[in-house]
Amino acid sequence: MSRTGYTVVVVTAAMFFLAGCASDPLADQYREGSNKGYIAGDGSVTEIAVAERGDPVEFKGSIETGETVSSGDYRGEVLVVNFWYASCAPCRAEAGDLKTLNAQFTGQGAEFLGVNVRDQAPNTLAFNATYNITYPSVLDVDDGAMQLAFSGSIPPNAVPTTLVLDAEGRVAARILGKIPEASILEALIIDTIAEGS
Repeated sequence: MSRTGYTVVVVTAAMFFLAGCASDPLADQYREGSNKGYIAGDGSVTEIAVAERGDPVEFKGSIETGETVSSGDYRGEVLVVNFWYASCAPCRAEAGDLKTLNAQFTGQGAEFLGVNVRDQAPNTLAFNATYNITYPSVLDVDDGAMQLAFSGSIPPNAVPTTLVLDAEGRVAARILGKIPEASILEALIIDTIAEGS
């Protein structure tokens, strides 16, 4: 094939490739801001009936102090898992509610655990100090193991996302995005604790 013929083939192939990219419907919808075809963190709440919950979520990870936590550490209690990172504006906005609810439920049947999806220990510790967060956070930036562990039927598709796990370690509820009101998460926790009564 001559050099000119080769150039024509390459240019033609590139035109078909670019035409295919330009007609990507999900990309077009995203550019239009129509929010179709992807999940936005809008504060929506999903509750899962006891009979419809999947298997217990198994996880293990290192927290900001270097210690290791695992799903087994929380069995028998309701666990609230919050996916966040320090420069996330809605994460900052909901930090006060999470701090208050953690204090309310500690020793009352529920524990809290953060999952920092982007930061290393120094940023996580600085955030904790700024917002008076006393519960630990798993650092998930290096391998995403926590996000993978929770990627089943009710995954954390936005940051922040807050999951409520029942005493068996199964996802009972999800708030996708910033917690709309502290009372909403409070009710989800109370209802999940009550299941064990």
